[in-house]
Amino acid sequence: MTYHPKSDFMNVMMTRGFLADCTDYQGLDEALSKGVTPAYIGFDATAKSLHVGSLIQIMMLRWLQKTGHKPITLMGGGTTKVGDPSFRADERPLLGPEQIDDNIAGIRRVFSAYLTYGDAPTDAMMINNAEWLDGLNYLDFLRDIGRHFSINRMLSFESVKSRLDREQSLSFLEFNYMILQAYDFLELNRRYGCLLQMGGSDQWGNIVNGIDLTRRVLDQEIYGLTSPLLTTSDGKKMGKSQSGAVWLNPDMCSPYAFWQFWRNTTDADTGRFLKLYTELPIEECDRLGALDGAEINAAKIILANEVTMLLHGAEAAQAAETTAREVFEKGGVGDDLPTLTLTADDVGSGISIVQLIVKSGLAKSGKEAKRLIAENGAKLNDAPLTEAGMMIDAAALSAPIKLSAGKKRHALVQLG
Repeated sequence: MTYHPKSDFMNVMMTRGFLADCTDYQGLDEALSKGVTPAYIGFDATAKSLHVGSLIQIMMLRWLQKTGHKPITLMGGGTTKVGDPSFRADERPLLGPEQIDDNIAGIRRVFSAYLTYGDAPTDAMMINNAEWLDGLNYLDFLRDIGRHFSINRMLSFESVKSRLDREQSLSFLEFNYMILQAYDFLELNRRYGCLLQMGGSDQWGNIVNGIDLTRRVLDQEIYGLTSPLLTTSDGKKMGKSQSGAVWLNPDMCSPYAFWQFWRNTTDADTGRFLKLYTELPIEECDRLGALDGAEINAAKIILANEVTMLLHGAEAAQAAETTAREVFEKGGVGDDLPTLTLTADDVGSGISIVQLIVKSGLAKSGKEAKRLIAENGAKLNDAPLTEAGMMIDAAALSAPIKLSAGKKRHALVQLG
């Protein structure tokens, strides 16, 4: 695409790799050039934290604010009661209002690290779509909003088609989700002058629905912009590590484990991730990403430090790097390693080393832990583990022990 944007925000989106598609490049660019533009991304409150998979969207909102516009973080307090069918193989479990409110409180803490909330023109707003969805009258909604939606068109969207093609059940409840999301855009435009919805490219159909609905009902010109659905260069979904989702809240994923996730980035992804997840100048991202051999490791440490600093602060990033150096370079035991604390009852007369490897998150199952030991990939206090049947008793835990899986993943086990 040869379009050269006038607005700083569109320039950042295009040059740093955030842009997959846009409903009207020129129209949006001109709107952004005229003054403060409110824009939103919706987040469902299905857990107490977002994970790394949502970080590209959070960074888009951060850049929006940094370039002089107004980010709206829309929490799906209403839509979480329904569940988004997008590219899922099954229906989401339904949550109660208390659990949803609890989740929103947890997610709010993540956003406050990246965005400035307040009453100034470019300060962020956090809005809950329960504000308008909870009080909807079903018959009024059908008459005023439902009549604008074509079932034929809804069936053609990839998120719906993929479920139907696999002959998996798609409930009427979930089918309504795209109408509710379209209605969110209409209400945000009506109440807050929101002109832009952003999201991952799997949300394209939902975004277009919202634009069409708002044009029809309010006769307003609004826009949509999507980011690529990120996978790592080895084909894995972004945001997943060997031990599961990499959460953004520190009580669900320690700053050290978060730092380590980024330090373990593959060589091929380093330059791209520096552009997306840090605010380093593009030229510097390109320079660091082009390094090879042992030098690329220095670039990965910069990536890990920059991303951790944005979320957890400079002190946490520095502590994580110091711990990593202690562990990898000196073979020591860092204070900041993921720690499994056991009670005397947990240990009893002895606990197997296989169980400890699983409980500490270094393996997902006993089978995987045994394979790790068999392939000489496990260590106990930096010495190779060779006996899968080894038992650890309370006396052995009088001082913390260090478990390792490969060269990069470590955990401490101690008695509480």
